[in-house]
Amino acid sequence: MQDKYINPFTDYGFKRLFGHEPNKNILIDFLNELLKEQEGEIKTLTYLKNEHLGSSDVDRKAIFDLYCENDKGEKFIVELQKTKQNFFKDRTLYYSTFPIVEQAKRSNWNYELKAVYTIGILDFVFDEDKENKEKYRYDVKLTDIDTNKVFYDKLTFIYLEMPKFNKDITELKNRYEKWLYVIRNLNKLDRIPVELQEKIFEQFFQTAEISKMTKQELLSYEDSLKYYRDLKNSLDTAKGEGIEIGIKIGREKGREIGKEEGIEIGEYNNAIKAAKKMLSDGLSIEIVSKYSGLTLEDVKKLQL
Repeated sequence: MQDKYINPFTDYGFKRLFGHEPNKNILIDFLNELLKEQEGEIKTLTYLKNEHLGSSDVDRKAIFDLYCENDKGEKFIVELQKTKQNFFKDRTLYYSTFPIVEQAKRSNWNYELKAVYTIGILDFVFDEDKENKEKYRYDVKLTDIDTNKVFYDKLTFIYLEMPKFNKDITELKNRYEKWLYVIRNLNKLDRIPVELQEKIFEQFFQTAEISKMTKQELLSYEDSLKYYRDLKNSLDTAKGEGIEIGIKIGREKGREIGKEEGIEIGEYNNAIKAAKKMLSDGLSIEIVSKYSGLTLEDVKKLQL
């Protein structure tokens, strides 16, 4: 049976819900719930061109982003990332510098900066903290190590590990948790839950209703959904094959050592097949190596 509501973890779904001018109040409400303790109320937002963000091929396939500015000149990067990426934290820090550098273009600038917020909605969990099932939100600022006090408060990173948010609808305590719930579960629902029957969520669900799409919108969504499923299937397959093959040949030992230890050619060929699929889906060679069991050198050869 076809889903009633779009999947927000697709490119089309994310931008339809949060990136269209008629639905700007949806994004404003979400950000207000996310940032109200430190930002106060956001009353207006302007969508900006994001040509600097997500510039690589892998970024465009795995990351969907929005770039906005409020009436105070503060910048907001809101992005949804479907898969793990090597140097993920480096990348988010790098892209946060563009809104900072842009401020230097003003005449008679005295180095005073407006705040920059980067919000990452993640469809994965950080490896270093995956055992902590209760922690799904990270709030990051420049902080003094000795005092643990914020040293600079105009650069903020918020990461939401959505796979860890598993609260039932009856467990939601506030509007902020309601937003996480609908993002996490939207395409699994067939109606608006009683607990979410508020004006903003009613608009959200109406925007997400697949039956209200035009033919062209539906085609665009189906293309986006197909890519999402292909990428997810590729990762799931890679994980399964990578664990099995990795145990036998060793993730770091490589092709020749694997053969010396009695690895069958068929198993090695399966690793090659899985690696080629992951590369075609835009995954980095490091991730391909990790889940296929091949060495970095072997993966690089497949790119030639």
